[in-house]
Amino acid sequence: MEMFQYDFMQRAFVAALCIAVMAPIIGLLLLLRRQSLLADTLSHISLSGVALGLILHVSPTLMTMVIVVVAAVLIEYLRQVYKSYSEVSVAILMATGLAVALLLMHLKPVGANSLKVEQYLFGSLVIVSSEQVVILVGLAFTIALLYSIFKRPLYVLLFDEDTAYTTGLPVRLMSVLFTVIVGLAISVMMPIAGALLVASILILPTAIAMRFAKNFTSVILWAMMISIVGMFGGLYTSYHYDTPPGATITLLFVCILIGVTLIMALYKWLVQNKEHQKNMEE
Repeated sequence: MEMFQYDFMQRAFVAALCIAVMAPIIGLLLLLRRQSLLADTLSHISLSGVALGLILHVSPTLMTMVIVVVAAVLIEYLRQVYKSYSEVSVAILMATGLAVALLLMHLKPVGANSLKVEQYLFGSLVIVSSEQVVILVGLAFTIALLYSIFKRPLYVLLFDEDTAYTTGLPVRLMSVLFTVIVGLAISVMMPIAGALLVASILILPTAIAMRFAKNFTSVILWAMMISIVGMFGGLYTSYHYDTPPGATITLLFVCILIGVTLIMALYKWLVQNKEHQKNMEE
């Protein structure tokens, strides 16, 4: 196909495949932990890393990774401080991260940097670098490996931290590491998804799969297939119609969600109707 003649499109599709592998794992763990807003928080914080990297003339991706690791530790610390109101830590860090990002953008708002910030906000096929693809491949492999090894302890932690603590699991360390991994994933997903919509790419495929899948493994496998369809379809559409990739991918996921919901509602109605007819005949 014509679009694969360009290096940036080849990089974008490899990056999309990596995202499709790791996003469902992270998304399921976030949903089970009832922390879907954590992805939004870290994406807002990551904007300050992008702005700081552009101002200091260093890699925005590497700077963002540093920023989100610090933020992840702070989120877990605030979760302990506000133990009965754990969402407070998310609200505080989200507001702080966005405020810092806006302030840094205001300090140097002109020139090419403004365009780059906008690309990171909404996503862009062009800014996906070879360095980011390598990081994504390594991160996707690491997340899949860690999940396969520590699946059982993770589920204990996510469902009941007190039980996890009494069984001897390092609850605080695991929580910090999980938040760090989510932040790292978001920081390298941003070039394609955009900071404003990266959370939807983490959450939506898993949310769709949970509508019909029966267990954790099937949720992840179905979510991976949905992610591949949405990511590849979004990139194809974005290339041909010059639309923001993050917004295009998100809308495709929303369309899939609506389609699945309608199909399940129709199936449920048919089953109920069949049972009703059977009862009437008896």
